[in-house]
Amino acid sequence: MASVTVQPTNTDVSIANAIASHTGPRIEKIAKATTWGADEHILSALAIGWWIYARNKSAEQRRISNHVLLTTVVSSALPHLLKTVFDQERPDRLTVRGHWRGVPFSGKRLDAFPSGHAVHVGALVSVASVLPGKPRAVICGVGATLVLTRIILLAHWTSDVVAGLCVGALVERMLRPITGYGSRSRPPNNPMKSIDRKIDRSIGRRPTDERTRAAKSTA
Repeated sequence: MASVTVQPTNTDVSIANAIASHTGPRIEKIAKATTWGADEHILSALAIGWWIYARNKSAEQRRISNHVLLTTVVSSALPHLLKTVFDQERPDRLTVRGHWRGVPFSGKRLDAFPSGHAVHVGALVSVASVLPGKPRAVICGVGATLVLTRIILLAHWTSDVVAGLCVGALVERMLRPITGYGSRSRPPNNPMKSIDRKIDRSIGRRPTDERTRAAKSTA
């Protein structure tokens, strides 16, 4: 039993009731399929795949992949920790009319707060904040669609999703000093630099900084 019980707001209840009254099986099936796009297992697999791919790329690509992987891992683990502290009943457990209209059951009954999917999306949208306008807008649009599915499925109250987005964005910003993401040069004593060097040596590849110095000396 968690130590803090979170109650939905009046606005949360009004939105959930409106969805339960107007949704339908087709809408719920589409939302259920779409929501997998923010699943922690899928995002973690993609982040690991890109991290492995970037090992033979430029230092900047490696830095970005380090940051995305670390952000994905932390934002995937944090909701599980928070759900041990907070209890909130999911809206799909409080409706009969919604189930008549196709609303499925999602996760554990008292794991509504915060939305883990929203934490993941908030973190990755925050990562995208340094991108140019068009790709940033695309990622924000996709992220908004993904978190909206959590509300349509009545898996979470609207406030759970908003809280998750804020937590995810905060986590991503707190990790930037560790990875150097978003800065033009790595910060001093960056722990990710030593990890990169060890990985380079383990695969028989000269570390990036050594290759850079060698290139400058032969120029």
